[in-house]
Amino acid sequence: MHQMKKFTSVSDVKNLQEIIKKALQIKENPHSETQKGKGKTIGLVFLNSSLRTRLSSQIAAQNLGLNVLTLNAAQEAWNLEFADGAIMNGDTVEHIKDAIEVLNQYCDIIAVRCFARMKSKEDDVNESILSQFEQHAKVPVVSLESATRHPLQSLADSMTITENWREDRKPKVVLTWAPHIKPISQAVGNSFTEWMQEMEVDFVIANPEGYDLDKKFTKDIKVIHNQDEALKDADFIYVKNWSSFDEYAAMPEVKENWMLTGEKLKTTNNGKVMHCLPVRRNVELSDEVMDGENSIIYQQAKNRIFSAQAVFSEILNEINA
Repeated sequence: MHQMKKFTSVSDVKNLQEIIKKALQIKENPHSETQKGKGKTIGLVFLNSSLRTRLSSQIAAQNLGLNVLTLNAAQEAWNLEFADGAIMNGDTVEHIKDAIEVLNQYCDIIAVRCFARMKSKEDDVNESILSQFEQHAKVPVVSLESATRHPLQSLADSMTITENWREDRKPKVVLTWAPHIKPISQAVGNSFTEWMQEMEVDFVIANPEGYDLDKKFTKDIKVIHNQDEALKDADFIYVKNWSSFDEYAAMPEVKENWMLTGEKLKTTNNGKVMHCLPVRRNVELSDEVMDGENSIIYQQAKNRIFSAQAVFSEILNEINA
């Protein structure tokens, strides 16, 4: 029986293949552990918008018999103060330390979504909000996406690739940058990159000049600045936008067309297309790709339930030990 003390990155997973296997078993029988969380409470704290993460986490927790509290902290809670030593005589009403201490009283697991604020590179890189939860929580903390990572998404992605791969060679997996209308954080790209380095895959990143991800995540992964070259013979294509890391939150001009189209898929090995959603259709990828037979995007979305359930189950092993 595996145990997990917290879940904020791939380094919290003792054995990636084991947890993927567990998630796939849960998918076969989602109601096999309905008593495991009985009498325990998980608090889902959202500082940012959510559709899949919120609903999949709720379903996963309910499948384990957990009591689920969901707080849309940005809309429903008091205005939070995050700075240490703040003199709170402005529009912030409650310090994050106090909010977390109260959550400690109410919850056996705290799960939090706290996006990059895209204002200070230093704050985002240092996980200024998630780190406060890790510091002040007295119960296990789960990341529902932070400034630099989205681990529950990455586990679902790893699971989806495993499900769709039946050959006895390593699949070629390409993470390709896509256009967008506004600056988006690097969290999903970083996280997917980190997880793919733990998988048995041939992994390549494709992005325009000026959009390289943080070296802390890419390490010595091959980064290609030509999308057509990167897509050649790809078995899986993960489409995702992010803004510049070097010129933090900037969007340097890109002259080439990086939107994924059916035409571009022709050089792949009948490549399966992935995206974490929400997707801006006909900006990041075309309708024909999104709705085409190569898309496994909705399968990925469904797998969000089972990735969350596998993680919550492992954390309950720790709590119940």
